[in-house]
Parts: sequence; structure tokens; C-alpha cells
Amino acid sequence: MIHQLAPLPYAVDALEPHIDARTMTLHHDMHQCAYIKALNAVLSLAPEALRDKAPAWLVVNLDQAPPAMRDELRHQAGGHLNHMMLWGSMSPAGGGTPRGALLAAVEREFSDFETFKTRFEEAGVKHFGAGWVWLVVGAAPHFELRIMTSKEHDNPLADGYQPLLVNDLWEHAYYLKHENRRAEYLRGWWAIADWTSAGERLPTPRAWRRT
Repeated sequence: MIHQLAPLPYAVDALEPHIDARTMTLHHDMHQCAYIKALNAVLSLAPEALRDKAPAWLVVNLDQAPPAMRDELRHQAGGHLNHMMLWGSMSPAGGGTPRGALLAAVEREFSDFETFKTRFEEAGVKHFGAGWVWLVVGAAPHFELRIMTSKEHDNPLADGYQPLLVNDLWEHAYYLKHENRRAEYLRGWWAIADWTSAGERLPTPRAWRRT
């Protein structure tokens, strides 16, 4: 198997009470694992040049895959990649506010941090069906911040945006604890959002502007 399931960066109960241990176990050990197995299966039939490529490379370079397998690669590589980004967007030591350059960028793009949080939650609530809600940064020379959602397992990298922070809108991410109350889940998630790692993903130079 080319791609393998890496351990979570924290214990399965480390994010409680905001995300329960049972949800984390199912989410990581079953859902992400299933995407990895399916990705390895499709890559076993792919041209040899694609077989050792990272998930991020695959979602950005789908045009280099045979047309008949592009949708499957988008879904399985995206499912694996998005979950890795999700685990890195959360921490038991998370919460609070961004600092330094990231806080300055958030305030310049969204006026203030509370406005950003409200808009991020609204985008997540309004997104129809399965998907993800992201804080991303655009390309040079402006490096503008944006809130965006993506359907199923699409990733903003494919559209030229660098993800800084992501939350999962698929029901398996929250249904055991919150049932159909997605808004409740999104509000509580800020307590575990990892702003330190998000700030480390911020590109330079930091020439921010409003969109």
C-alpha cells in the first residue's frame, strides 16, 4: 500500500467535550481509512507515474490522470487529504484567537475576529449537503484571505488557494453528539481550532488587502 493511515496527532479523547472519542475513532479509523484503501486501489490501476504521488499533488494535477479515473481520484485523494488537514486544524490546546500576522490578516479582511467567526459559521451552516468549510489564502501578490466551502471532498488547492484552517461538514463528523444541529457543532468547534498551526501555514510576504 502506497498510502497508509497515520496516527492521530493526539489521543482520541483529547478534543472532548467538543468532539467525543467515539466520533474521533469512527472518523479516523473507519472513514479516513476507507478513503486510503480506495485511493490505493485506484492507484494500483493508474499509470506508474501517478502511483507514488502525494494526495495534494493528485488533487492539483488531476488532468494528468486518465479521464476515466479522475472523479475517483478526486474523491479518494481528496478524502484522505482533507482529513489530514482537519486533524492539523484542531488541537486540545487550541481555541483563543490567532496571533501576529494571521490576526492582522483576519482583521484586515473581515474587520475583526468575531465577524470572521460569524461568517465562517454561516458559510458552514448554509452549505448544502456534505463538504467542508475553509479559511484559505490566495496566491501572490495579494495573498488575500477568503472563507469558502467545498462539496464532497474537493480541496481549495485545486483552485489555487492554500488552506489555513478547515472544518468538516460531513454528518459523520458531528452527528453522534450534535445530531442535525450543525450550527451548534460549528460554534463549539472554536474551542479546539489550532490557530498556531494555521499561522504557520501563512505564506510570505504578507501583503494583505481587502477583497
